[in-house]
Amino acid sequence: MSFDRDGEPALHGKRKLEYFIGSGHRGKTFTFSDEGFSFELPINFYSTPGSGSGGVWDMQPKSQGATEMPLTAPAAPSCLHCHTSDAQVPEAGTENKYGAPLFAHGGITCERCHGGDVAHGVKARKAAKGGARDSKAVGQAQAGIVNPAKLTPSRRDAVCMQCHLEGNASIQQPGRHLYEFRPGDDLSEFVRYYVYSGDGKDNVRAVSQFEALLQSKCKQATGDTMTCTTCHDPHFSPSAAERVAYFRGKCLACHGEAFAAKHHVEQQNCAACHMQRLLTKDVGHTQASDHRILRVPAQGGEPADDGSNGATAGTKLMRFPPVKEEDSLRGLALAWTSLAGTGWRYAIEQSEKFLPEALAQIPDDPDLLAAVGYSEQLRGLTAQAREHYEHALRVYPLSLDAASNLGLIEADAGNIERAAALWKPAFERAPGRSSLGINLARALCLRGHGEESKKAIERVLEFNPDLGTARGMLKQLESGEVKCEVQ
Repeated sequence: MSFDRDGEPALHGKRKLEYFIGSGHRGKTFTFSDEGFSFELPINFYSTPGSGSGGVWDMQPKSQGATEMPLTAPAAPSCLHCHTSDAQVPEAGTENKYGAPLFAHGGITCERCHGGDVAHGVKARKAAKGGARDSKAVGQAQAGIVNPAKLTPSRRDAVCMQCHLEGNASIQQPGRHLYEFRPGDDLSEFVRYYVYSGDGKDNVRAVSQFEALLQSKCKQATGDTMTCTTCHDPHFSPSAAERVAYFRGKCLACHGEAFAAKHHVEQQNCAACHMQRLLTKDVGHTQASDHRILRVPAQGGEPADDGSNGATAGTKLMRFPPVKEEDSLRGLALAWTSLAGTGWRYAIEQSEKFLPEALAQIPDDPDLLAAVGYSEQLRGLTAQAREHYEHALRVYPLSLDAASNLGLIEADAGNIERAAALWKPAFERAPGRSSLGINLARALCLRGHGEESKKAIERVLEFNPDLGTARGMLKQLESGEVKCEVQ
């Protein structure tokens, strides 16, 4: 991809596209890398029926309305986990530095639902061809293979939920990651999902099909008997010509032919009324089938744009799938904190309420410590925030958030050397965080390290070449007129 803009400020550059993610059924996202750090291209391809060319190119949802070329959207592990197979694990302390190749297989392989690894397939093929006929080799080939249908309902459903549940917030468990989940595991040991109870529950998100399904009368009436594979065959997709009859058959398997003979016989497409296609705002240019399977056909609500996603003051967050009792407040506190990042006042209040309680339960949790520190920093409680950031870094020295925010406190206190010492290694591990590099450059400038300051700002521009703040600072550094205040 090349980008060119004449005039002032001019912008010229190119990025080598290395991978695309997505089958193209709905669209494709492209990635590029710089020094091993992988980023998403800010422009996506969206497959749009009826567009003539088969699709459109447009900015990704998070880049809509951008006034500068955004090139620092990290390729997140959670995205790679659900859209690729055998993806690399990010290097410790980084957001998006991976080994090569970024992933071994495009799309989803058998292992995503059945466990095991690629080696078992190789052994099985050898056994079938006569290369390894003994029972031990065949047994090894089958080791670790899971049939989801034989799992308990919760663990069976978790195989689908790992990618088809988003929630209003998802919080990874301490020291665990979604990409570590294997079929047969308890998903809640790796990540916990939180959804609004009350006003926000009817909003539609593109990947929360399982959450919607649990709201359906069909699911509520059949309980654990009904699951995703009741209607979807993971090994088969009907053609466009077959879809209506195929899914109608799934409906009639429960509702029966006698019901069908009386119920809108002129409309063979059950989904057209009861699972309408709804526009979603969290994934641009796409639609999601309404898995609430509404008895009375109606368009559902759309997410609000203010960060609340349609929820109002008084709305609660609850675990999904529901649990009888929370074993800790950690997930709930961090869930509200993630929502507070949008600036939603009610979420900020809930975050401030639950964070201290959660930290009292788990006093050495680095994520909670950093979150509490940030909450205190915003309220001007500098001494308390410093203490919690320092504690977080003692527990987990590679915490980017704790190092970045503690650096601001030290800089404001005049401890510029300490601030620079915090920011330098953090920026090395996360060069896509432009604010880190700019603050490091300013700190170095204040200490009279002009050349080091220039190198830091040049590195910012290597990853984020259209950032006006960085371009302006580089111009000042080169002219000797720089103002070095840390912001």
